[in-house]
Amino acid sequence: MLWKWLLRSQPCRLCSFRKRQPALTCRPFLSYFPYTTDGGQRNRENARTVDKLYRLSVDITKIRRLKGWVLLEDKTYVEEIAKILQELGATETAVASILERCPEAIVCSPTAVNTQRKLWQLVCKNEQELIKLIEQFPESFFTVKDQETRKLNIQFFQELGLKNVVLSRFLTTASNIFHNPVEKNKQMVRALQESYLSVGGSEANMKVWLLKLLSQNPFILLNSPAAIKETLEFLQEQGFTNFEILQLLSKLKGFLFQLCPRSVQNSISFSKNAFKCTDHDLKQLVLKCPAILAYSVPVLEERIQGLLKEGISITQIREAPMVLELTPQIVQYRVRKLNALGYRIKDGHLANLNGTKKEFEAKFGKIQAKTGRPLFNPVAPLNVEE
Repeated sequence: MLWKWLLRSQPCRLCSFRKRQPALTCRPFLSYFPYTTDGGQRNRENARTVDKLYRLSVDITKIRRLKGWVLLEDKTYVEEIAKILQELGATETAVASILERCPEAIVCSPTAVNTQRKLWQLVCKNEQELIKLIEQFPESFFTVKDQETRKLNIQFFQELGLKNVVLSRFLTTASNIFHNPVEKNKQMVRALQESYLSVGGSEANMKVWLLKLLSQNPFILLNSPAAIKETLEFLQEQGFTNFEILQLLSKLKGFLFQLCPRSVQNSISFSKNAFKCTDHDLKQLVLKCPAILAYSVPVLEERIQGLLKEGISITQIREAPMVLELTPQIVQYRVRKLNALGYRIKDGHLANLNGTKKEFEAKFGKIQAKTGRPLFNPVAPLNVEE
């Protein structure tokens, strides 16, 4: 009886399978790109979004790989965002590149993007320059939150006297400072001004110092007034006078306020042992090269060892400590170049080794001009008739 039951039941299974099969063969192509959320639910891409991006020659594969969640959104604004970029002067290629690198742009509402456009135009009035910034930093432009806070901060920074070219750099590379409530940024600026005046800085020079500080290190605004006070008190405890602290404030580009006292203490102790100097001598080294305070012990150790390997003595480093700002790789490269001209660093002063790349190349050119060209190339064979 069992085998009869099996025979009767088998055709029904086949019929059932045949009925379901057409539904599988008609499965949409896009559904083969599933996305699994943390909750284990499988979602499907928005076919209209994908189609619109294809029409703009956007590489969908790249978006799927980097930020596939964008393609799952029900509401997107592909055409609207593309139009805004084109109105600013972006080419079709530029639009495609922007959307590939920052696909979340298509989930920003056109209203918010137009508001962002007006904000950026407060500091970048030339639309050609604006679209270049957007091409370089699309994620910064399409971060459309806290727009009212951003506007207030832009106005505050302009009132301080920061130039628009500096503010446009802030928008792209230091955008976090614009998310600070404007009152917090004002509070930090007041703390910086008070610190400068408390160590003997003049009212006349304060504005120039502040603008230079913010231009070079805007991230100082992410700090707190309490941290600034703690750093100043620590330096005073180390024996630095107000005049010396004022010198450090001018040279360290504001990084002085971002130092951890414990780390600085370790760097000071290591430097005293490495250079075998007194507290007074170390202060002189720090005043010549404030970066000693900023570098950790492993970094200082690596750089000193790198200099010693090139034949440079501790005495030479003490005379020109600015050489510690150079990485071992840069030191090695510069020493080789100077050696090729017959200039021996270990027998002279390190002044020709120091400086920025531009400054070193200028010094190298002068030394090269003094040595002159050789009368003949010692490597090239001589054409002599026997």
